[in-house]
Amino acid sequence: MADIQEIKNTQDSLEEMLTDLVQSKQYAKIKELLADLNPSDVASICNSLDEPSLPIVFRLLPKETAADAFVEMESDIQEILIKAFSDTELKQVVNELYVDDAVDIVEEMPANVVRRILAQATPEKRSAINELLKYPENSAGSIMTTEYVSLREDWTVGECISFIRRSGVNKETIYICYVTSNRRLMGWISVKDLLLAPSDSEKISSLMDDNVISVNALTDREEVAKMLSFYHFLAMPVTDSENRLVGIVTFDDAMDVIEEETTEDIAIMSGTTPSDKAYLKSTPFEFFLHRIPWLAIMMISATFTGIIISGFESALAANVLLTAFIPMLMDTGGNSGSQSSVTVIRAISLGEIEFKDLPKVILKEFLTAIMCGLTLGAVCMLKMFLIDRLLLGNPDLTLSMMLVVSASMCLTILVAKILGGTLPLIAKKLGADPAVMSSPLITTCVDAISLIVYFTIASNVLF
Repeated sequence: MADIQEIKNTQDSLEEMLTDLVQSKQYAKIKELLADLNPSDVASICNSLDEPSLPIVFRLLPKETAADAFVEMESDIQEILIKAFSDTELKQVVNELYVDDAVDIVEEMPANVVRRILAQATPEKRSAINELLKYPENSAGSIMTTEYVSLREDWTVGECISFIRRSGVNKETIYICYVTSNRRLMGWISVKDLLLAPSDSEKISSLMDDNVISVNALTDREEVAKMLSFYHFLAMPVTDSENRLVGIVTFDDAMDVIEEETTEDIAIMSGTTPSDKAYLKSTPFEFFLHRIPWLAIMMISATFTGIIISGFESALAANVLLTAFIPMLMDTGGNSGSQSSVTVIRAISLGEIEFKDLPKVILKEFLTAIMCGLTLGAVCMLKMFLIDRLLLGNPDLTLSMMLVVSASMCLTILVAKILGGTLPLIAKKLGADPAVMSSPLITTCVDAISLIVYFTIASNVLF
């Protein structure tokens, strides 16, 4: 059994081999080499091929592999191939695609390429593509497929199996079948249940499960992905407002949604604008455009800390040593807030907590902050005494100043953890992305608060 690194090494060697074979025009060997490859491996290799070699390699793929590999390729590679295809080749690929995959490709392509794709699709497929494109971008309807197995409740087991044999080849999945009456969703049944039924003459109405969990076509796609994960479904039926079955969302599409949403959250939490492009496909200028807005916002927000420091200028002038502990307090506060916000954001994304749990979150973060604050306050006190006073020999570091710094540390951690735990929930309640209330914003807020706490305590105790 090969691990990921072995697969990657194999793909790299195949890519080099294919490039050499294309250059030497050994097409028979290329065809033989591609015959047994998994479509995902083919897509990964094609993503790295140079533009001249790409159409040659794709045309030598087995027919049953070509469409599956095409779906897995990056959008810029797909565009190169579409432009290189003849109308006949494009028609063959487009009509082999499942409808939801065709919709994904259409959404990524420029207008002139889209027109060419739709022109080569069959009338039925073109109609299905246009129907799915009407749904909002992040809805269940936008990621569902209309190619599912629909059975009638008055059919027998034998009739159902016969129907699946005739039509199943064109369906995205046949393992779960849906029972409908006048398009209304009545229940579901698995192929396993059909095969193990005691008699072929038995009506499926007596075998089906009529307790169907479904989603509306306008439900947020991330919510659908969470439901698929929670219920361990292979597919989720999608209905309209009148409970008519309009499509299904399969688990592989749900995995893509989870990956996209997680990538987006990571980008926002690290202070960058999300990008659809892979790292190596992005240009430095694109990185600049994604990063500069956040950097500018954080730079401007740092002005508040400067204003706070200026406001306590007299206290700093009276005791310059106070300045030495500002970075430690701000960094510890920022880290404490980030810990809480990331933990809460993850819990929100997994559906573990909601806004109604805000009091519980505040209590939990408060108790955690007390323990962390007291521990770090004691460590800070010990560090200042052993290192700053004894080792570095700083006589100006008095006991009262050490107490001020330690007390400020405890209060900063308390405020930071409560802010980090509550702001994501508030953002979610207001309809914003909780990930926005993560490291950059939390750190900026905590920096300002930690300075106010520090200088307020110092002014009252030392002066």
